[in-house]
Amino acid sequence: MGTGASKSMEDGTNGSDGREEGHAGGQLYVSLKMENYRLKGELIPHVYGSVPLIGYWDSSKALSMERESASMWELSFVVPPNHETLDFKFLLKPKYSNTHCVVEEGPNRLLTGGTLEGDARVAVFRPNADEVVEYRVFIKADRVSPFDLAASWRAYQENLQPSTVRGIPDVSINSVPQKGAENFSSASLELDLEHYVVPAPSTSANSGLVYAANNTETPRSLTRSGVFSNTNSLGSGSHSLKDRGVSVDRPPTIKDMEVIVPDPSKVYSGSGMVESKSVGTFSPLQKQDHRGLFVDRGVGSPRLVKSASASTFSTDLKLDTETKNTMPAAAGAVAAAAVADQMLGPKEDRHLAIVLVGLPARGKTFTAAKLTRYLRWLGHDTKHFNVGKYRRLKHGTNQSADFFRADNPEGLEARNEVAALAMEDMISWMQEGGQVGIFDATNSTRKRRNMLMKMAEGNCKIIFLETICNDERLIERNIRLKIQQSPDYAEEPDFVAGMQDFRNRLANYEKVYEPVEEGSYIKMIDMVSGHGGQIQVNNISGYLPGRIVFFLVNTHLTPRPIFLTRHGESRDNVRARIGGDSVLSDAGEIYAKKLAHFVEKRLKSERAASIWTSTLQRTILTASPIVALPKIQWRALDEINAGVFDGMTYEEMKKNMPEEYESRKKDKLRYRYPRGESYLDVIQRLEPVIIELERQRAPVVVISHQAVLRALYAYFADRPLKEIPHIEVPLHTIIEIQMGVTGVQEKRYKLMD
Repeated sequence: MGTGASKSMEDGTNGSDGREEGHAGGQLYVSLKMENYRLKGELIPHVYGSVPLIGYWDSSKALSMERESASMWELSFVVPPNHETLDFKFLLKPKYSNTHCVVEEGPNRLLTGGTLEGDARVAVFRPNADEVVEYRVFIKADRVSPFDLAASWRAYQENLQPSTVRGIPDVSINSVPQKGAENFSSASLELDLEHYVVPAPSTSANSGLVYAANNTETPRSLTRSGVFSNTNSLGSGSHSLKDRGVSVDRPPTIKDMEVIVPDPSKVYSGSGMVESKSVGTFSPLQKQDHRGLFVDRGVGSPRLVKSASASTFSTDLKLDTETKNTMPAAAGAVAAAAVADQMLGPKEDRHLAIVLVGLPARGKTFTAAKLTRYLRWLGHDTKHFNVGKYRRLKHGTNQSADFFRADNPEGLEARNEVAALAMEDMISWMQEGGQVGIFDATNSTRKRRNMLMKMAEGNCKIIFLETICNDERLIERNIRLKIQQSPDYAEEPDFVAGMQDFRNRLANYEKVYEPVEEGSYIKMIDMVSGHGGQIQVNNISGYLPGRIVFFLVNTHLTPRPIFLTRHGESRDNVRARIGGDSVLSDAGEIYAKKLAHFVEKRLKSERAASIWTSTLQRTILTASPIVALPKIQWRALDEINAGVFDGMTYEEMKKNMPEEYESRKKDKLRYRYPRGESYLDVIQRLEPVIIELERQRAPVVVISHQAVLRALYAYFADRPLKEIPHIEVPLHTIIEIQMGVTGVQEKRYKLMD
């Protein structure tokens, strides 16, 4: 190893006794491994010994070895230069307790000058008088001279890159921390990553396994006592909640949309609108010669000044409330497409119903939930209506497979009834301003679909989304998840009996299933597996349907984690300055090392994982200690553009431009920095990142900035747009998002205070 002497002992083969005088006073980099294919209960291998690093023979301070594989445990550390001899032993003890410690039998193990004395092949433990446990032992010690160590560390400090000077491995972890500074050696990050877990916000993504259908829209056709109101018009296509006298809580109408479009049927001669504030609102302009449609461009856009002859801003322009309510709370291409749809499309095209079609256990609800989250994040008011939830509330959760037979008239009528009620709720919600409804049910016959199309006439446009899966392995997994999670089988103690009942239910649907061939439709054939497949479209046009197709092409069910973290603290963070492109502070450099150690331990078996950063140097420097994984720079991940305020503090902004400061304070979501961006602009440029994250099948570590990570986190956690500017994304914290068939779960690791 360059000028160093590397000693490797495997299966009891001792290293050479030769030593080089030039290495006197150097350090030892030691790697210990233990292997046992029949691990003993909850007793975990530890190391303790004479060096301060491993506990002074105090079992309570012993270092826990980390599981490297199903049978292998590993621990690496650096022996300080003033400890020429390492005297240690292996120990078995519980992970979080010092009780029931079992010390290996035999004499102490000695590492002298990088050479192991004695037999190194096996560690023998005797948990009790009648039991003997053996571990195979592998030890490797690399001796590093002070010259090589100094050269390597200097190269790291100058280049902020792991050094390979004179062939030394990444010895940057060997640097001795200054007194009072946080130790950022490999030993400073606890081998037990759970030690760093902190509670996630209460409004975050699901923290446990949740049945996806339970997160859908709560049926509005229920009285407060939980009983469905009676109806005599089932299936007639004319349904009215008002006629039933049902009292329901109506959501507030959408106000202060960013884009306001006049009703094209009215003529506005000699009137216009000017932007008066920087948060997407308008002031009427008294008769001026502005005949174009003024669309809000946010803060920082040129302001129109009233003419000298106009003493006030006034006009008789009246906005169509219905038109206003159907506009998305979005920016850029999404808003432009909505303007075109308002001007050119028929009234019913202003509302879109995505009607799911498919056999049970084909991923319909999972697909519907992901699509709902995506459209909400883009700014479209979207809700997910699950007919199964209606059925359980109306008819209970203990319905057997016979309830789903096509030749059971009572069951068929009951199922059609709850489908009509769900559709009726969705249409009523659209009339109050809702834009996209996701109607989640099997809808497996033409008769059912014709009923839904008749109800939608004049109210909304329907696109059928059919999911077809021929992967028996995937279907079997989905069936098992259904039995484990669905309320339909919560009272069935026998798992096998539940499986058989669901298979019978599935067979009943298969007998009458009719693939979609009518109307506008999207067919997803074997797409959910993430390994190819087909997607077929028919009679699909328009911006939003096109975005939906593009999104569905890139979604799949493959479970994998996504890690979100801000860069390490930068020098501009220390000075509380906005934006900029500064390097890391001392604390930020420590976090970069800790993050690299975290990634190494958490993703060591993930060969296809990747690191994504912005193009700003504080994220690139944070990622630099991470080795062996590809790094990709995205300009889309750059921090929100602060425009003319770049480099200022908020106090300076408040002092120099108080109007802008107050405008931002009133509406951080729509506020656009002069010559900069708003949060809505950030969301628009992040859409390709979201699509690529959905498409990835391996873990991804995203190292970016606060505003950007707020927007990304809001997508996965399904947080409302208005909350995005206020989401907590602290420094030196890793947010782990687990994506899988059970939905999205979150875990947070705080590596530094």
